[in-house]
Amino acid sequence: MNSKLLESKFIQMLEEDVGSGDITSRIIPRKIVRAEIIANEECIISGIEELRILFNLFDIKVLRSARDGEKIKRNQRVFLLSGNSHDILAVERTALNLLSRMSGISTTTKEFIEKVRKIDSKIRVAATRKTTPLLRYFEKKAIMIAGGDTHRIGLYDAILIKHNHLRLFNNLEDAIRKFKKEKSFIHKIEIEVDSVEKAVRAAREGVDVIMFDNMTMDEIREAISILKKEDLRDKVILEASGGINLSNIEEYAKTGVDIISIGSSIYSAKPIDFSLRIVRCS
Repeated sequence: MNSKLLESKFIQMLEEDVGSGDITSRIIPRKIVRAEIIANEECIISGIEELRILFNLFDIKVLRSARDGEKIKRNQRVFLLSGNSHDILAVERTALNLLSRMSGISTTTKEFIEKVRKIDSKIRVAATRKTTPLLRYFEKKAIMIAGGDTHRIGLYDAILIKHNHLRLFNNLEDAIRKFKKEKSFIHKIEIEVDSVEKAVRAAREGVDVIMFDNMTMDEIREAISILKKEDLRDKVILEASGGINLSNIEEYAKTGVDIISIGSSIYSAKPIDFSLRIVRCS
C-alpha cells in the first residue's frame, strides 16, 4: 500500500487511542530517549515495514530492526528506537497492537503452510475475506509475509460466484454463461460448489477455479476422480475451503486440490506478546 495511504490509516488508529491527548504523558518530562521493543515469545514477525512508517510520522528514528518474515526468539529485540519520550509513549500501544496482530497471523499461517508442505509443496495456502474491518490490508499482508496467498483482497479484484449468487439464476449453467459473456477478459471465474455433481457441471462449463465449499474429503476425492475421467482435471484449479484447521489440513492436502483456503489463520490467530521499554534517557 502507498505510504501516504498507510499514514492516513495510522492517524485514524491514533485518534482512537490518543484522542485529544495523552493526559498521563503531559505530566512526565519531555526527553530524548532510546526505547526497544522486545518479543516475549517466539514468532514469525510481520509489521516491521508498517511500523517504520508509523514511527516516521513522529520523527522517531529506527536505529535497528528485525526483518519481516524473520523467525524471532523469545526475549529478542525487534526494534531499537530513538525519539521524544512523549511521542514514543503516544504511539506505543498502536505499534504494539499492530505488531502483535500481524505477527500472530504470520506465525499461525506458517504453521498451516509447514503442515501442507509435508504432503505436497505445490499446494498453496490462501486466506479468505474473513478479516477484521479496516485491518484487511495488514492482515492480508501478514499472510503474504508468511508465504501464504492473499486470495481475493476484496469484491473488486476477482469473480467468485457464491451460493447466494446462484439462487438468482435458473441454474448453475446459466450463471456461468452470463458471467463468461459479460466479464472482462482479465478476470477469472471461480465458483463455489457444495456437491460432486455441481463441481462436474461447473468444470464442463469451463470455469477457471472450483471451490469445494464445506465438502467432505471423500466428496472432493470423488469429484476429482470424475474430472480426471472426463479429462477436465487439468483444465481447472481446485480449491478446498470450509472447516479446515491445523488438525485436519494435512488430510485435505492429500485429496489432490491445488489450493486450501482458510479463515482461521486470521480470525483464530493468537496475538504475539511484545513489550516496549525505555532503556536510556538524555
